[in-house]
Amino acid sequence: MAQERLDKLIASLGEYSRREVKALVKEGRVLVDGRPARSADEKADPAAVTLDGEPLGYTRYTYVMLHKPAGVLSATEDSRQETVLDLLEPPLRRRNLFPVGRLDRDTEGLLLLTNDGPLAHRLLSPKRHVDKEYLARLDGPVGEEDREAFARGVRLGELTCLPAGLSWGEDPTEVLVTLHEGKFHQIKRMFQSRGRTVLYLKRLRMGSLLLDPKLAPGEYRYLTEEEIRKLTENLEK
Repeated sequence: MAQERLDKLIASLGEYSRREVKALVKEGRVLVDGRPARSADEKADPAAVTLDGEPLGYTRYTYVMLHKPAGVLSATEDSRQETVLDLLEPPLRRRNLFPVGRLDRDTEGLLLLTNDGPLAHRLLSPKRHVDKEYLARLDGPVGEEDREAFARGVRLGELTCLPAGLSWGEDPTEVLVTLHEGKFHQIKRMFQSRGRTVLYLKRLRMGSLLLDPKLAPGEYRYLTEEEIRKLTENLEK
């Protein structure tokens, strides 16, 4: 693994600031290959570093699944409104996480937070058309003509959307929508063009990643190794 500065390395874990890492080094609590670190800007292999006698447990990237609640911004910071990062514990907020894509303020559901820029870029790349599935509740029923219109690609002004999936069960006012792109307010605008208003919208899936049904709005958890593997593998195909 590539070597990193100790202050950057330890601070990335979220428990300490870089200034606090300097104090840890001065106190002799940081060891590199079993010897006290010389300074906070010393570079070392993460696997060779211990803090208070314990391995760092360092991982380069962090992946968090959040059940975004309605009313929260999909942003890293905002001076006036609560953001998805405000929902995290302070140590996680210091790991430079950001939301992969955005959900409208009044939309809830699956949101991936990470500091893995390359993975985020691949998930959001228009060339890859990563599927995103949503549950929508409407002010009235849809029918076969709406399904066919979605499958052809709904035209929104000068924009023609990519073909999208539209399905429902016994209740035609509660539908599943599968998109292969992510335009501004796309689902709401697509239904508006069909004479329907979206009353509730929730993202259930992004690529291979499914929203954990055990997560209530505002709750989050780390991705499992299997979830990370599937996300990575599917993007490499």
